[in-house]
Amino acid sequence: MELMLYTLRTVAYAIVDPMHLFMLVALGIMFYIKNRRISIMQKMTIGESINSPLELTLSQIALGIIAGAIVSIMLSGFGIIFNENSGIEIMFMISITLLFIKKRYMGFAYSGAILGAISIFSNILAELTKTESYINVNILVLMSFVGLIHIVEGILIMFDGRRGAIPVFTNKDNKIIGGFAYNRYWALPVALFIAITSDISSVTTSAVATPDWWPIINRPGALLLLSSAIIASIPLYGVIGYNSVSFTKEKNKKPIYSGIGILIYGVVLTLIAQVASFGIVGQIIVVAFAALGYELMLKIQNKIEKSGKYLYVTDDNGVAVLEVAPNSPAFESGVRRGDKILEVNRNKVTSEVEIFRTIRENFGEISFRIKKISGEIVDLNIIPKNKRVGMLLVPRMVKADSTLSVDNDDFKKVLEEMKRKR
Repeated sequence: MELMLYTLRTVAYAIVDPMHLFMLVALGIMFYIKNRRISIMQKMTIGESINSPLELTLSQIALGIIAGAIVSIMLSGFGIIFNENSGIEIMFMISITLLFIKKRYMGFAYSGAILGAISIFSNILAELTKTESYINVNILVLMSFVGLIHIVEGILIMFDGRRGAIPVFTNKDNKIIGGFAYNRYWALPVALFIAITSDISSVTTSAVATPDWWPIINRPGALLLLSSAIIASIPLYGVIGYNSVSFTKEKNKKPIYSGIGILIYGVVLTLIAQVASFGIVGQIIVVAFAALGYELMLKIQNKIEKSGKYLYVTDDNGVAVLEVAPNSPAFESGVRRGDKILEVNRNKVTSEVEIFRTIRENFGEISFRIKKISGEIVDLNIIPKNKRVGMLLVPRMVKADSTLSVDNDDFKKVLEEMKRKR
């Protein structure tokens, strides 16, 4: 219990300390700028913003702090300890740097593999030159840490990855397909245990007595380290993100599938990390698996995505509803995402043009015959508000010069392209 409270105090220190608070504010501003673009894109596609930039940002910060506390407690429970010259802070720097270079590679799977490879190379070079290695991270501990991070990341994506999703379209098999693009980030204050043989740094909190059963991971080596060091907890900020596009999964289900895949990867990596205790060969295997295993997990998820059935397609049976704005006339009447509009004012419809024309030409109530996603056919009456009903429909066809590509790594380019085509 004392160890857990000590860990939580370190996480709290990362939130209130001026220097760490500055980092949190800087990340918050960066998140807000991205979320403002998302809110604008929602308004341009749906007619109104589903999520406000402030709501998206505050939820990212709040959930990131909670996730950071959970990760920190897990790290303290397993006894993940790094020595002074492990260079573990480099992994956080690499991760944040990759966020600005290529968002796809910002995960700790890549930054951890990079740090692990640097450490292995540094140790081999030091042994050959009979010098001291400047970076000497315990690969078993490092990869166990990365595995635990991904376990919590998977849970976070399942719980919050759907928020701020943007409706998008693509052309598949000569048909316009509707789907959703996900772009979500969280800032995690993580408390790391460092074995310090010199004076405790001013950025740490007070040292704490450790229980007899601690640590669980790498017990022999860690006990040897503990015998000549003081254990202190140091807070660092990490950023994890979720970027994906789906055309075959429901909006709320895609992050669940993605989160489960990342969670499984985290569990497997944590288990495989124990192979690093068998020497240099085991360390190389674990470091290689960290990056390659993550790539394999992504490829499996992409294959599952591509093998699925397109959900939002307009065809001869009706016009598909991709999204419904909250508090809109359509939403209040009972129209939901995934429904298909069969008739408008008792006239069969085969394209969105017929629906838009009817809405523009009518000032009163409009009757819709709709096939619900469950298969039930219902009749609904909707009164447009300012010539809008609040539905985003999947078009039957689009002119080539009106289309735009979706790069889920750069929403800014998509937004600029949308503004130009408007």
